[in-house]
Amino acid sequence: MTALWAAIRLAVQALVAQRLRSVLTSLGILIGIAAVVIVVSLGEGARERVGSQLQSLGENLIYIFPEPTAKSGARSVFEGPGGLTLGDAEALRAEASALSAVTVYSSVRLPVQSSFANEQVDIVGGDESYLQVRGYRLASGRDLTPADLANKTKVVLIGQTVQQKLFGEIDPVGHRVRIGRHSYLVVGLLQTKGQSPFGVDQDDRMVMPISSWFARISPNPIQRVQIIMGQAKQDALVEQAETQVRDIMRQRHAIGEGEDPDFQIRTQKQFQDTQNQIAEVISLLLLSVAGIALFVGGVGVMNIMLVSVNERKREIGVRMAIGARAADIRMQFLVEAIALTLLGGILGLLLAGAVVLSLQGLFAGVLRFNVMSVGVALATSLITGVTFGFLPAHRAAQLDPIEALRHE
Repeated sequence: MTALWAAIRLAVQALVAQRLRSVLTSLGILIGIAAVVIVVSLGEGARERVGSQLQSLGENLIYIFPEPTAKSGARSVFEGPGGLTLGDAEALRAEASALSAVTVYSSVRLPVQSSFANEQVDIVGGDESYLQVRGYRLASGRDLTPADLANKTKVVLIGQTVQQKLFGEIDPVGHRVRIGRHSYLVVGLLQTKGQSPFGVDQDDRMVMPISSWFARISPNPIQRVQIIMGQAKQDALVEQAETQVRDIMRQRHAIGEGEDPDFQIRTQKQFQDTQNQIAEVISLLLLSVAGIALFVGGVGVMNIMLVSVNERKREIGVRMAIGARAADIRMQFLVEAIALTLLGGILGLLLAGAVVLSLQGLFAGVLRFNVMSVGVALATSLITGVTFGFLPAHRAAQLDPIEALRHE
Protein backbone atom coordinates (compact mmCIF):
# COMPACT_ATOMS: atom_id res chain seq x y z
CA MET A 1 0.00 0.00 0.00
CA THR A 2 2.91 2.35 0.76
CA ALA A 3 4.28 1.80 -2.75
CA LEU A 4 0.84 2.40 -4.25
CA TRP A 5 0.32 5.67 -2.37
CA ALA A 6 3.81 6.80 -3.40
CA ALA A 7 2.98 5.98 -7.04
CA ILE A 8 -0.28 7.92 -6.83
CA ARG A 9 1.46 10.93 -5.28
CA LEU A 10 4.16 10.94 -7.96
CA ALA A 11 1.59 10.51 -10.74
CA VAL A 12 -0.46 13.47 -9.49
CA GLN A 13 2.65 15.63 -9.20
CA ALA A 14 3.67 14.73 -12.78
CA LEU A 15 0.19 15.49 -14.17
CA VAL A 16 -0.03 18.80 -12.32
CA ALA A 17 3.43 19.78 -13.54
CA GLN A 18 2.27 19.23 -17.13
CA ARG A 19 -1.31 20.46 -16.72
CA LEU A 20 -1.90 21.54 -20.32
CA ARG A 21 -0.47 18.37 -21.80
CA SER A 22 -2.47 16.24 -19.38
CA VAL A 23 -5.76 17.93 -20.28
CA LEU A 24 -5.06 17.75 -24.02
CA THR A 25 -4.12 14.07 -23.74
CA SER A 26 -7.37 13.38 -21.87
CA LEU A 27 -9.47 14.94 -24.65
CA GLY A 28 -9.36 11.77 -26.73
CA ILE A 29 -10.55 9.69 -23.78
CA LEU A 30 -13.13 12.36 -22.95
CA ILE A 31 -14.72 12.14 -26.40
CA GLY A 32 -14.66 8.34 -26.43
CA ILE A 33 -16.16 7.99 -22.96
CA ALA A 34 -18.82 10.61 -23.67
CA ALA A 35 -19.77 8.72 -26.84
CA VAL A 36 -19.95 5.40 -24.97
CA VAL A 37 -22.12 6.84 -22.19
CA ILE A 38 -24.50 8.55 -24.61
CA VAL A 39 -24.85 5.37 -26.68
CA VAL A 40 -25.53 3.26 -23.56
CA SER A 41 -28.10 5.82 -22.36
CA LEU A 42 -29.72 5.91 -25.80
CA GLY A 43 -29.84 2.11 -26.03
CA GLU A 44 -31.32 1.62 -22.58
CA GLY A 45 -33.85 4.41 -23.04
CA ALA A 46 -34.92 3.11 -26.47
CA ARG A 47 -35.27 -0.44 -25.14
CA GLU A 48 -37.42 0.71 -22.23
CA ARG A 49 -39.57 2.88 -24.46
CA VAL A 50 -40.13 0.09 -27.00
CA GLY A 51 -40.98 -2.26 -24.15
CA SER A 52 -43.55 0.15 -22.71
CA GLN A 53 -45.05 0.78 -26.17
CA LEU A 54 -45.39 -2.95 -26.78
CA GLN A 55 -47.07 -3.31 -23.39
CA SER A 56 -49.50 -0.59 -24.44
CA LEU A 57 -50.77 -2.92 -27.18
CA GLY A 58 -52.06 -5.31 -24.54
CA GLU A 59 -50.76 -8.41 -22.71
CA ASN A 60 -49.99 -11.89 -24.07
CA LEU A 61 -51.42 -11.01 -27.47
CA ILE A 62 -51.64 -13.28 -30.49
CA TYR A 63 -52.34 -11.64 -33.86
CA ILE A 64 -53.85 -13.44 -36.84
CA PHE A 65 -53.32 -11.66 -40.16
CA PRO A 66 -54.67 -12.64 -43.58
CA GLU A 67 -52.03 -13.96 -45.98
CA PRO A 68 -52.32 -13.72 -49.81
CA THR A 69 -52.32 -17.14 -51.47
CA ALA A 70 -50.99 -18.10 -54.89
CA LYS A 71 -53.58 -18.86 -57.55
CA SER A 72 -52.91 -19.32 -61.27
CA GLY A 73 -49.32 -18.14 -60.84
CA ALA A 74 -50.29 -14.82 -59.23
CA ARG A 75 -50.79 -13.63 -55.67
CA SER A 76 -54.50 -13.45 -54.97
CA VAL A 77 -55.76 -11.64 -51.88
CA PHE A 78 -58.49 -13.94 -50.61
CA GLU A 79 -60.64 -14.64 -53.60
CA GLY A 80 -63.82 -16.52 -52.79
CA PRO A 81 -64.42 -17.49 -49.18
CA GLY A 82 -60.82 -16.89 -47.97
CA GLY A 83 -59.54 -14.29 -45.53
CA LEU A 84 -60.44 -13.80 -41.88
CA THR A 85 -64.07 -13.63 -40.85
CA LEU A 86 -66.20 -13.10 -37.78
CA GLY A 87 -66.87 -16.84 -37.91
CA ASP A 88 -63.15 -17.50 -37.38
CA ALA A 89 -63.16 -15.26 -34.32
CA GLU A 90 -66.22 -17.05 -32.92
CA ALA A 91 -64.58 -20.44 -33.46
CA LEU A 92 -61.41 -19.34 -31.67
CA ARG A 93 -63.47 -17.91 -28.83
CA ALA A 94 -65.32 -21.21 -28.42
CA GLU A 95 -62.54 -23.75 -29.03
CA ALA A 96 -59.17 -22.24 -28.01
CA SER A 97 -59.05 -23.04 -24.29
CA ALA A 98 -55.72 -21.21 -23.73
CA LEU A 99 -57.27 -17.88 -24.82
CA SER A 100 -59.05 -15.68 -22.31
CA ALA A 101 -60.57 -13.37 -24.93
CA VAL A 102 -60.78 -12.89 -28.70
CA THR A 103 -61.61 -9.74 -30.63
CA VAL A 104 -61.61 -8.47 -34.21
CA TYR A 105 -60.24 -5.34 -35.86
CA SER A 106 -61.08 -3.55 -39.09
CA SER A 107 -60.39 0.11 -39.74
CA VAL A 108 -60.58 2.86 -42.31
CA ARG A 109 -59.74 6.56 -42.10
CA LEU A 110 -62.72 8.82 -42.81
CA PRO A 111 -63.85 12.40 -42.14
CA VAL A 112 -65.89 12.73 -38.95
CA GLN A 113 -67.98 15.76 -38.11
CA SER A 114 -69.03 17.06 -34.71
CA SER A 115 -70.83 20.25 -33.74
CA PHE A 116 -67.41 21.91 -33.40
CA ALA A 117 -65.08 20.50 -36.08
CA ASN A 118 -64.59 18.19 -39.05
CA GLU A 119 -61.50 15.94 -38.93
CA GLN A 120 -60.05 12.76 -40.41
CA VAL A 121 -60.22 9.90 -37.88
CA ASP A 122 -59.46 6.15 -37.85
CA ILE A 123 -62.80 4.35 -37.63
CA VAL A 124 -62.32 0.96 -35.98
CA GLY A 125 -64.80 -1.90 -35.96
CA GLY A 126 -64.51 -3.99 -32.80
CA ASP A 127 -66.61 -5.90 -30.31
CA GLU A 128 -67.26 -6.01 -26.58
CA SER A 129 -63.83 -7.64 -26.00
CA TYR A 130 -61.81 -5.07 -27.95
CA LEU A 131 -60.95 -2.85 -24.98
CA GLN A 132 -60.00 -5.83 -22.81
CA VAL A 133 -57.71 -7.43 -25.39
CA ARG A 134 -56.05 -4.16 -26.42
CA GLY A 135 -55.66 -2.97 -22.82
CA TYR A 136 -57.74 0.20 -23.21
CA ARG A 137 -59.40 1.76 -20.17
CA LEU A 138 -62.45 4.02 -20.06
CA ALA A 139 -62.03 7.59 -18.84
CA SER A 140 -65.79 8.08 -18.84
CA GLY A 141 -68.94 6.51 -20.23
CA ARG A 142 -69.44 2.82 -21.01
CA ASP A 143 -68.02 0.02 -23.14
CA LEU A 144 -69.64 -1.65 -26.14
CA THR A 145 -72.18 -4.32 -25.16
CA PRO A 146 -73.43 -7.55 -26.77
CA ALA A 147 -76.72 -5.70 -27.41
CA ASP A 148 -74.81 -3.06 -29.43
CA LEU A 149 -73.32 -5.85 -31.56
CA ALA A 150 -76.62 -7.66 -32.01
CA ASN A 151 -78.62 -4.52 -32.91
CA LYS A 152 -75.92 -2.78 -34.99
CA THR A 153 -76.33 0.20 -32.67
CA LYS A 154 -74.97 3.54 -33.89
CA VAL A 155 -72.67 4.20 -30.93
CA VAL A 156 -68.92 4.93 -30.72
CA LEU A 157 -66.07 5.13 -28.22
CA ILE A 158 -63.46 7.81 -28.93
CA GLY A 159 -59.81 8.31 -27.98
CA GLN A 160 -58.24 11.37 -26.38
CA THR A 161 -56.78 12.69 -29.65
CA VAL A 162 -60.19 12.45 -31.30
CA GLN A 163 -61.71 14.30 -28.36
CA GLN A 164 -59.22 17.15 -28.78
CA LYS A 165 -59.88 17.29 -32.53
CA LEU A 166 -63.66 17.22 -32.39
CA PHE A 167 -64.64 18.54 -28.95
CA GLY A 168 -61.66 20.31 -27.41
CA GLU A 169 -61.94 20.17 -23.62
CA ILE A 170 -65.66 19.31 -23.66
CA ASP A 171 -66.64 15.87 -22.34
CA PRO A 172 -67.81 14.11 -25.54
CA VAL A 173 -69.96 11.46 -23.84
CA GLY A 174 -73.59 12.08 -24.80
CA HIS A 175 -72.69 14.17 -27.87
CA ARG A 176 -73.14 13.03 -31.45
CA VAL A 177 -70.78 12.75 -34.40
CA ARG A 178 -71.58 12.24 -38.07
CA ILE A 179 -69.81 9.78 -40.35
CA GLY A 180 -71.11 10.00 -43.88
CA ARG A 181 -74.94 9.95 -43.79
CA HIS A 182 -75.20 8.50 -40.30
CA SER A 183 -75.16 10.04 -36.84
CA TYR A 184 -73.53 8.18 -33.95
CA LEU A 185 -73.82 8.69 -30.20
CA VAL A 186 -70.56 8.94 -28.23
CA VAL A 187 -71.01 6.55 -25.29
CA GLY A 188 -67.43 6.33 -24.01
CA LEU A 189 -64.14 8.22 -23.80
CA LEU A 190 -60.94 6.15 -23.69
CA GLN A 191 -57.97 6.88 -21.46
CA THR A 192 -54.73 8.02 -23.07
CA LYS A 193 -52.71 5.15 -24.54
CA GLY A 194 -49.97 6.95 -26.50
CA GLN A 195 -48.03 5.94 -29.56
CA SER A 196 -47.59 2.32 -30.64
CA PRO A 197 -44.15 0.84 -31.53
CA PHE A 198 -45.14 1.26 -35.18
CA GLY A 199 -45.59 5.03 -34.89
CA VAL A 200 -49.41 4.98 -34.77
CA ASP A 201 -51.29 7.29 -32.42
CA GLN A 202 -53.49 4.85 -30.51
CA ASP A 203 -55.66 7.71 -29.23
CA ASP A 204 -56.56 8.91 -32.74
CA ARG A 205 -59.31 6.37 -33.25
CA MET A 206 -63.03 5.85 -32.87
CA VAL A 207 -64.36 2.37 -32.01
CA MET A 208 -67.82 1.19 -33.05
CA PRO A 209 -69.55 -2.23 -33.06
CA ILE A 210 -68.15 -4.37 -35.88
CA SER A 211 -71.74 -5.12 -36.95
CA SER A 212 -72.41 -1.42 -37.38
CA TRP A 213 -69.06 -1.05 -39.19
CA PHE A 214 -70.11 -3.74 -41.71
CA ALA A 215 -73.59 -2.27 -42.08
CA ARG A 216 -72.65 1.39 -42.60
CA ILE A 217 -68.91 1.93 -43.01
CA SER A 218 -67.73 -0.99 -45.17
CA PRO A 219 -70.57 -3.26 -46.30
CA ASN A 220 -69.27 -6.83 -46.49
CA PRO A 221 -71.68 -9.77 -46.71
CA ILE A 222 -68.91 -12.29 -45.93
CA GLN A 223 -67.98 -10.22 -42.87
CA ARG A 224 -64.24 -10.30 -43.48
CA VAL A 225 -62.09 -8.59 -40.87
CA GLN A 226 -58.56 -7.25 -41.18
CA ILE A 227 -57.09 -8.75 -38.00
CA ILE A 228 -58.18 -11.19 -35.30
CA MET A 229 -56.55 -10.76 -31.91
CA GLY A 230 -56.48 -13.26 -29.08
CA GLN A 231 -55.24 -12.88 -25.52
CA ALA A 232 -53.62 -15.86 -23.80
CA LYS A 233 -54.74 -16.51 -20.24
CA GLN A 234 -51.16 -16.10 -19.01
CA ASP A 235 -47.68 -15.69 -20.37
CA ALA A 236 -46.83 -19.38 -19.96
CA LEU A 237 -49.77 -20.34 -22.20
CA VAL A 238 -48.85 -18.15 -25.21
CA GLU A 239 -47.18 -21.01 -27.12
CA GLN A 240 -50.05 -23.37 -26.37
CA ALA A 241 -52.56 -20.72 -27.46
CA GLU A 242 -50.60 -20.14 -30.68
CA THR A 243 -50.70 -23.88 -31.48
CA GLN A 244 -54.44 -24.04 -30.80
CA VAL A 245 -55.11 -21.01 -32.99
CA ARG A 246 -53.06 -22.50 -35.84
CA ASP A 247 -54.85 -25.86 -35.65
CA ILE A 248 -58.32 -24.30 -35.50
CA MET A 249 -57.64 -21.91 -38.37
CA ARG A 250 -56.16 -24.64 -40.60
CA GLN A 251 -59.19 -26.81 -39.94
CA ARG A 252 -61.68 -24.02 -40.66
CA HIS A 253 -59.88 -22.98 -43.84
CA ALA A 254 -59.48 -26.58 -45.04
CA ILE A 255 -55.70 -26.31 -45.31
CA GLY A 256 -54.12 -29.70 -45.80
CA GLU A 257 -50.82 -31.00 -44.47
CA GLY A 258 -47.90 -29.35 -46.27
CA GLU A 259 -50.06 -26.60 -47.80
CA ASP A 260 -49.30 -22.94 -47.14
CA PRO A 261 -51.89 -21.33 -44.85
CA ASP A 262 -53.86 -18.26 -45.92
CA PHE A 263 -53.12 -16.58 -42.59
CA GLN A 264 -50.15 -15.50 -40.47
CA ILE A 265 -49.82 -15.77 -36.70
CA ARG A 266 -47.61 -13.38 -34.77
CA THR A 267 -47.24 -13.05 -31.02
CA GLN A 268 -46.45 -9.98 -28.98
CA LYS A 269 -43.20 -11.62 -27.87
CA GLN A 270 -42.12 -12.01 -31.51
CA PHE A 271 -42.66 -8.29 -32.07
CA GLN A 272 -40.66 -7.54 -28.93
CA ASP A 273 -37.80 -9.83 -29.99
CA THR A 274 -37.66 -8.15 -33.40
CA GLN A 275 -37.61 -4.67 -31.88
CA ASN A 276 -34.88 -5.70 -29.42
CA GLN A 277 -32.75 -7.14 -32.24
CA ILE A 278 -33.03 -3.90 -34.18
CA ALA A 279 -32.11 -1.88 -31.07
CA GLU A 280 -29.12 -4.14 -30.39
CA VAL A 281 -27.80 -3.81 -33.96
CA ILE A 282 -28.08 -0.02 -33.83
CA SER A 283 -26.45 0.11 -30.39
CA LEU A 284 -23.63 -2.16 -31.57
CA LEU A 285 -23.01 0.08 -34.58
CA LEU A 286 -22.90 3.21 -32.43
CA LEU A 287 -20.72 1.51 -29.83
CA SER A 288 -18.28 0.53 -32.59
CA VAL A 289 -17.92 4.19 -33.58
CA ALA A 290 -17.49 5.16 -29.91
CA GLY A 291 -14.97 2.35 -29.49
CA ILE A 292 -12.88 3.68 -32.37
CA ALA A 293 -12.83 7.13 -30.76
CA LEU A 294 -11.82 5.54 -27.46
CA PHE A 295 -9.07 3.51 -29.15
CA VAL A 296 -7.66 6.65 -30.77
CA GLY A 297 -7.70 8.35 -27.36
CA GLY A 298 -5.92 5.37 -25.80
CA VAL A 299 -3.21 5.46 -28.47
CA GLY A 300 -2.76 9.16 -27.67
CA VAL A 301 -2.29 8.34 -23.98
CA MET A 302 0.28 5.64 -24.79
CA ASN A 303 2.17 8.01 -27.10
CA ILE A 304 2.34 10.77 -24.47
CA MET A 305 3.39 8.29 -21.79
CA LEU A 306 6.23 7.02 -24.01
CA VAL A 307 7.36 10.63 -24.50
CA SER A 308 7.11 11.17 -20.75
CA VAL A 309 9.24 8.10 -20.04
CA ASN A 310 11.89 9.31 -22.47
CA GLU A 311 11.89 12.82 -20.91
CA ARG A 312 12.15 11.51 -17.34
CA LYS A 313 14.89 8.93 -17.70
CA ARG A 314 17.11 10.77 -15.21
CA GLU A 315 14.28 10.83 -12.65
CA ILE A 316 13.81 7.10 -13.15
CA GLY A 317 17.55 6.50 -12.76
CA VAL A 318 17.63 8.48 -9.48
CA ARG A 319 14.69 6.51 -8.07
CA MET A 320 16.36 3.23 -8.97
CA ALA A 321 19.68 4.37 -7.50
CA ILE A 322 18.09 5.05 -4.09
CA GLY A 323 16.35 1.67 -3.97
CA ALA A 324 13.23 1.74 -6.16
CA ARG A 325 12.51 -1.61 -7.75
CA ALA A 326 11.39 -2.22 -11.34
CA ALA A 327 7.90 -2.99 -10.01
CA ASP A 328 7.78 0.44 -8.28
CA ILE A 329 8.70 2.22 -11.53
CA ARG A 330 6.17 0.18 -13.47
CA MET A 331 3.47 1.02 -10.93
CA GLN A 332 4.34 4.74 -11.01
CA PHE A 333 3.83 5.10 -14.76
CA LEU A 334 0.88 2.72 -14.89
CA VAL A 335 -0.89 4.77 -12.20
CA GLU A 336 -0.07 7.93 -14.15
CA ALA A 337 -1.66 6.47 -17.31
CA ILE A 338 -4.71 5.36 -15.35
CA ALA A 339 -4.99 8.84 -13.78
CA LEU A 340 -4.93 10.38 -17.28
CA THR A 341 -7.71 8.09 -18.56
CA LEU A 342 -9.78 8.51 -15.38
CA LEU A 343 -9.49 12.29 -15.79
CA GLY A 344 -10.78 11.92 -19.34
CA GLY A 345 -13.46 9.51 -18.14
CA ILE A 346 -14.76 11.87 -15.46
CA LEU A 347 -14.77 14.81 -17.86
CA GLY A 348 -16.46 12.64 -20.50
CA LEU A 349 -19.07 11.57 -17.96
CA LEU A 350 -19.82 15.20 -17.13
CA LEU A 351 -20.03 16.07 -20.83
CA ALA A 352 -22.34 13.11 -21.53
CA GLY A 353 -24.54 14.06 -18.58
CA ALA A 354 -24.85 17.60 -19.88
CA VAL A 355 -25.70 16.34 -23.39
CA VAL A 356 -28.30 13.87 -22.11
CA LEU A 357 -29.97 16.48 -19.90
CA SER A 358 -30.03 19.08 -22.67
CA LEU A 359 -31.51 16.64 -25.22
CA GLN A 360 -34.06 14.92 -22.98
CA GLY A 361 -36.75 17.34 -24.05
CA LEU A 362 -36.07 16.59 -27.72
CA PHE A 363 -35.79 12.81 -27.25
CA ALA A 364 -38.29 12.36 -24.45
CA GLY A 365 -38.29 8.83 -23.09
CA VAL A 366 -35.46 7.68 -25.41
CA LEU A 367 -32.32 9.38 -24.07
CA ARG A 368 -32.02 8.49 -20.40
CA PHE A 369 -28.98 8.89 -18.15
CA ASN A 370 -28.69 5.96 -15.74
CA VAL A 371 -26.40 4.66 -13.03
CA MET A 372 -25.06 1.93 -15.30
CA SER A 373 -23.56 4.62 -17.54
CA VAL A 374 -21.39 5.84 -14.66
CA GLY A 375 -20.07 2.33 -14.06
CA VAL A 376 -19.45 1.81 -17.77
CA ALA A 377 -17.54 5.10 -18.02
CA LEU A 378 -15.29 4.48 -15.01
CA ALA A 379 -14.64 0.82 -15.88
CA THR A 380 -13.82 1.71 -19.48
CA SER A 381 -11.45 4.46 -18.35
CA LEU A 382 -9.68 2.08 -15.98
CA ILE A 383 -9.31 -0.66 -18.61
CA THR A 384 -8.07 1.86 -21.18
CA GLY A 385 -5.46 3.19 -18.75
CA VAL A 386 -4.18 -0.28 -17.91
CA THR A 387 -4.18 -1.42 -21.56
CA PHE A 388 -2.47 1.59 -23.10
CA GLY A 389 -0.30 2.43 -20.09
CA PHE A 390 1.31 -0.95 -19.67
CA LEU A 391 3.85 -0.65 -22.51
CA PRO A 392 5.26 2.76 -21.41
CA ALA A 393 5.31 1.57 -17.77
CA HIS A 394 7.09 -1.64 -18.71
CA ARG A 395 9.61 0.25 -20.82
CA ALA A 396 10.33 2.60 -17.90
CA ALA A 397 10.83 -0.38 -15.56
CA GLN A 398 13.30 -2.00 -17.97
CA LEU A 399 15.64 1.02 -18.13
CA ASP A 400 19.25 0.51 -17.04
CA PRO A 401 19.80 2.77 -13.98
CA ILE A 402 23.34 3.70 -15.12
CA GLU A 403 22.16 4.66 -18.61
CA ALA A 404 19.17 6.52 -17.13
CA LEU A 405 21.42 8.61 -14.82
CA ARG A 406 23.56 9.62 -17.76
CA HIS A 407 20.53 10.98 -19.64
CA GLU A 408 20.25 14.78 -19.78
